[in-house]
Amino acid sequence: MHGEPPLVLDMRAEHDFDHVVALFKRNGRWGAISKTNGIGLRWRDPVYRSLRELAMSYFHEYYNGRAHKTLREYSVPFDLRRIDPAVWVSGTKNCWLVSEKLDELRHFKLVSGRHLKALARRDPFERRLGVLGQYRKPRALLEKLARRRQKRRR
Repeated sequence: MHGEPPLVLDMRAEHDFDHVVALFKRNGRWGAISKTNGIGLRWRDPVYRSLRELAMSYFHEYYNGRAHKTLREYSVPFDLRRIDPAVWVSGTKNCWLVSEKLDELRHFKLVSGRHLKALARRDPFERRLGVLGQYRKPRALLEKLARRRQKRRR
């Protein structure tokens, strides 16, 4: 769409959701874009020499609800042109095929063994910051949650 090959990178997590980013390259360096509400996971400037460097830049910000850092693996790039665009561009067809193809890719470990044992959980300050989102909850959802709280109090 923007003159770039539609490359994606799959990042696997343990006890958490995986994350996929759209890759691009400028002047021989990798950058990434993703759609997520987590502020720290959305954008990477094209300054990373390797895909491993790029994936590691997500490591600290990728954590689950119990504040454990969960990112474990990253894949080789996947070119979405290998799949019919009707599946992944419009979203009108079942796009589980993309997920299946990503699962089949070769993945590389980011951390393992003794390095995993050395991981610290996110501290309370980081946890408070982690709940900040880029996009606010819709007013209708907030009103619905307020009605539920009022019912519980009764």
